[in-house]
Amino acid sequence: MMDDSAIQRHYVDAVGRQHDVPSATLDAIHAVMARDTQGGHQKSGQRPFLAKKGNSLIIVTQGEPKETGPAELRLDDGTSLTVDDAVPEDLPLGYHTIRRRGERVDTRLIVVPPSCHLPRDYKAWGWAIQLYAARSRRSWGIGDLADLRRLGAWARRDGASIALVNPLASATPIVPQQASPYFPSSRRFRNPLYLRPEEMDGAREVGDLPPLASSARGLNSDRIIERDRIFEWKLTAFEKIWLRVRRRRDERFEAYLAEQGSALNEYATFCALAERFDSGWHSWPVAYRRPDAPGARRLSQDREFAGRVRFHAWLQYQVDRQLARAGRVMPLMQDLPIGFDADGADAWAFQDVLADGISVGAPPDEFNTKGQNWGLPPFIPHLLRAAGYEPFIQTIRACLRHAGGLRIDHVMGLFRLFWIPRDMHPKDGAYVTNAAEDLLAIVALESHRAKAVIVGEDLGTVEEDARAQLMARNVLSYRLVWFEEDPPSRFPEQALAAVTTHDLPTIAGLWTGSDLAAQKRLHLSPNDQGTQQMKERVRQLTGVTNRSPIESVIARLHEALGRTPARIVTATLDDAMGVEERPNMPATSNEWPNWSLALPQPIETLTKSPLATRIAKALSRRAGRQRRLSSA
Repeated sequence: MMDDSAIQRHYVDAVGRQHDVPSATLDAIHAVMARDTQGGHQKSGQRPFLAKKGNSLIIVTQGEPKETGPAELRLDDGTSLTVDDAVPEDLPLGYHTIRRRGERVDTRLIVVPPSCHLPRDYKAWGWAIQLYAARSRRSWGIGDLADLRRLGAWARRDGASIALVNPLASATPIVPQQASPYFPSSRRFRNPLYLRPEEMDGAREVGDLPPLASSARGLNSDRIIERDRIFEWKLTAFEKIWLRVRRRRDERFEAYLAEQGSALNEYATFCALAERFDSGWHSWPVAYRRPDAPGARRLSQDREFAGRVRFHAWLQYQVDRQLARAGRVMPLMQDLPIGFDADGADAWAFQDVLADGISVGAPPDEFNTKGQNWGLPPFIPHLLRAAGYEPFIQTIRACLRHAGGLRIDHVMGLFRLFWIPRDMHPKDGAYVTNAAEDLLAIVALESHRAKAVIVGEDLGTVEEDARAQLMARNVLSYRLVWFEEDPPSRFPEQALAAVTTHDLPTIAGLWTGSDLAAQKRLHLSPNDQGTQQMKERVRQLTGVTNRSPIESVIARLHEALGRTPARIVTATLDDAMGVEERPNMPATSNEWPNWSLALPQPIETLTKSPLATRIAKALSRRAGRQRRLSSA
């Protein structure tokens, strides 16, 4: 049932001012949350991720007693056992099913560890990579997974042990292509634009692939990434390769299809329908607007359409193989966006548990004075729980595939999200609380299964109780030089430390003043005082002057960063190349080339870059110094 207390009637902004939520906002949110667990139209049992009405859920920490009464317990490995009064304390971690004696419905029993995976002496440093921007001379106009593998090999030689990569989540396969990795069609599947066509199975048999590659590489001379043209060329290449391999029996592909199951079939069906209607699902005929709708079921029997569905599933298999190769060279930390496109594949699949007509965002703060509306639909908390958290489980598991870590963007979203009803200003939104304890427990379980470290992007306003819960769960904090008053040497150990991130100024952009000038040119009401404080922080940490070369400023700031005790430290490729433009300028659209600006030089030049080498040495010395301290 809906919990009215989940809607917060007041909020305090980043500068400490309290705001009363307008009554119109409360009414709109209440109306959306009042839906029952069947969505008002859902037939029980038709969708695999929806629990039947009356089902319940138990989450228990391994080793803790939990009384159930007499029941039959089915473990997720297929074994069964009889329970007399309570679940056994040695019950393995996982997703089990329990049916109490005399009941007709199952209860989902999730057994979780007390905290996320975090080896005791774990220390790492690495590069934060906007993969689309990291082009090599072999790229088809956009950085790809072969480039990621090459970057991993280069970074390992200099002592790096992890690579933080932007979200690789999929876009709807139509033009125009969505540029933002934080506005994906699906968080469970990945964008085929990151494929290197020449490395796909069967590519060597396609004789006319080289001319396509040559045309696409011509785009590397322009810093603006032309995703639409790249998409058309790569799709042509994919189809040519598919014609060569589609009738072959590939046991590895069949195993991948079986492993991914209905989720992959549903995603691939969405892609085929999006191509057919050239749009997201809200514009499709009514007969196709649900995965279980009559039109979608009829089309699944059509041979040509089924072939196209299989093609999109095969693309995901190819992405999975190339990602696995990159992950074997360098452990990857993947990035989980806070949400997904309301018109995309995940929203189509999960529409019964989403808040229709609501977007999540952020209230005004000192660096985004107008507030933010991200255009992403939130899950309705009580409906997500009624679904056994299956959409969330699938998402976390997918993001941890072939990964040694996961950065959770806007980790406070696990605790509460800022809901903005349609046609309302961001400042008029309201916070809605989530079942953070449940969500963190699932993250911990998937972290242990993947043996992956978890980082929570906890910038901005974070309640002390939430920070304590994250720490208790071994979720690393996210600490930036730009925001912290303390020097890096006093950052907490349980953290990932960096200078900046994709939404904030690069070092060169800050120091030269070009970033502030760009914000003013775009009428973004920038925080002049905050920017000056950040520059002063650089001076104090590095001892540089206005006459210092920008390369010296960047290197010295990373030398200061290298003195941090934080578990993980990252540096950006943008700073290694002295880039002034930030990857993303919040609160802009066409006015700034968000997520579409390539690095100014191909990644091959990094091997001979004195600045990149100096940054790597500073962070590698940190790792060596910490090893000496731990052995003393």
